[in-house]
Amino acid sequence: MAELFKNIYNTAFFDELTKGLHKTIPNFDENTFLAQVFDVQWLDRKLKQRMRHLSTILKIHLPDDYKQAIEVILQLIEQLKLKQSGLSLRYMFLADYIEQYGLDDYETSIDAIEKITQFTSCEFAVRPFIILYPEKMMAQMLLWSNHDHFTVRRFSSEGCRPRLPWAMDLPKLKKNPQMIIPILEKLKNDGSDFVRKSVANNLNDIAKDNPLTVINIVKKWQGLSLNTDKLIKHGCRTLLKKGYSDAMKMFGFGTIENIRIDEFSINTPSVKIGEALEFSFKLVNLGSENIKIRTEYGLYYQKSNGSLSKRTFKISEKEYVKNSTNHIIRKQSFKIISTRKFYTGLHQLSIIINGNEFEKFSFQLTA
Repeated sequence: MAELFKNIYNTAFFDELTKGLHKTIPNFDENTFLAQVFDVQWLDRKLKQRMRHLSTILKIHLPDDYKQAIEVILQLIEQLKLKQSGLSLRYMFLADYIEQYGLDDYETSIDAIEKITQFTSCEFAVRPFIILYPEKMMAQMLLWSNHDHFTVRRFSSEGCRPRLPWAMDLPKLKKNPQMIIPILEKLKNDGSDFVRKSVANNLNDIAKDNPLTVINIVKKWQGLSLNTDKLIKHGCRTLLKKGYSDAMKMFGFGTIENIRIDEFSINTPSVKIGEALEFSFKLVNLGSENIKIRTEYGLYYQKSNGSLSKRTFKISEKEYVKNSTNHIIRKQSFKIISTRKFYTGLHQLSIIINGNEFEKFSFQLTA
C-alpha cells in the first residue's frame, strides 16, 4: 500500500525543523516541543489536522506579539531555504499560523503571505482573508498576478479558486466570480505552466457554478495561442464530462445520432479487490461523415451506505471515420490505494459518448 500522505511529517522532517528553530528561537526547548507535537492523538490525525496541530504548538514557542512571531517565522524560512529549494508542502503549517492568528493584523499578514508563499503555499491560509476582506483582498490578489516570482503569480489564482480541494469554499466567489476574472485574464498567457495550470483549475471551479461565464471566457480566449487553447480545454473538463452542449460544440464534438454501441461486455463480471475489471465494446459510426468523439465510461462505486457514486474516466478523444466499426477494450484497476476505500457488492459501468450516457451494466466486487 502507498505511504500515507500525512507521513510527510517524519523523523527527517522534525530533525530539519528543530534545527531551524534552534537557530531562530532563543533557548528553544526541543524536547518540550516534540512532546507537545507527539501527543496521544498524533497518529490518528489526518494531514490537515497535523498541519493545524503543528501551527498551534508552534505558537507556544513563538513570541506573544504577532509581528515578532512573524519575523521569527520568516527567519526560520530563510534557514530552511539553505537546505532545500522549491515549494515545500510540509511547511504549509507556517501559513496555517497566519490563518489562525493573523486575521486581525491585515498588513502584517499580507506582507508575510507574499514572502511565505514563495517557500510553501498559502493557498489555504488566504481564504479566511478573502471572506473577511473580499474587495480589499481580491484587489491584492490582482496585484500579485503581476509579481516577478511565479509562485506568487500562481498563488494569486490558486488562492481564490471558489472550490479549492481540501480548503474552505468561497461562497461569494462561487455565486459571482467576476472579481476573479481580471486575475485569470492577466495570467492566461503566463510563461509558467505551473501558473497556467492554476488558471485552468480556477476556470474549472467556476464552471461548476457559473458555466456560462466560463463558456464566454473560452469563446474570447480560444485560438489566442497553443498554451491558451490547452488551458481552456483543461478548464472545461467538468463541462465536457457533463456533456454541456456549448462546450462540446466549441471543442468540435459532434452529434451522435449516427453512433451506436454494439456488443458491450463486462468480461470480468466478478472482480476481486486488488484486481482489475475488464470490459469491451464496439463503437460504430453509421454516418456518411467522420465525427470527433469523446469516449468515456462512468463507474458507479458502491458506498458504505449501499448507494452508488459515479466517477467518470476518459477513454479517448479522436475522430472516427465514416461507416466504421472500432473495437475497444479497457481495464479499470481496483488496486488498494490510500485515497479510496472500496466496498464489496454491486457496482455498475456505463459508456459515455460526447456526454451522452448509454445503458448501465452491473458487476460484483468481492473481497
